[in-house]
Amino acid sequence: MYLAIILDLFARNAVRWATSTVNDTALALAAPDVALTARRPPPGLVHHSDRGSPYASADYRAALEARGIVASMSRTGDCWDNSVAESFFATIKAELIDVSRFAIRAAATAAIEDYIERFYNPQRRHSHLGFLSPTEFELKARLAAFAA
Repeated sequence: MYLAIILDLFARNAVRWATSTVNDTALALAAPDVALTARRPPPGLVHHSDRGSPYASADYRAALEARGIVASMSRTGDCWDNSVAESFFATIKAELIDVSRFAIRAAATAAIEDYIERFYNPQRRHSHLGFLSPTEFELKARLAAFAA
């Protein structure tokens, strides 16, 4: 099973995600479609990804361009360019995937949803965020902007 995720670099939120049995452009497009509907960012949003074939495909790049999104890709062989995503995948593997067994794909998908929606975003503390959860960090930032 493959997991595609859209992470907000500001608050380290897992905004949206999708799973599939194949790592293809359809999977890569599933997560941003839902994320864009949920967040409605203005044109000019920068979408960073690795150089995997789904993200480098003409269809994916055209879909981003049609939505006014600027595509940014990691340099070849440089995992540091995509370190936030790499860190997320290492975390979910260590805290969920490597310690679980799933009989069917639906069970794995449900466990990933539970992990992200009920733990990672609202509860898991991040050193980068001053040891706040992504939800807490984003809420504090919104309140500060509103008060200003």
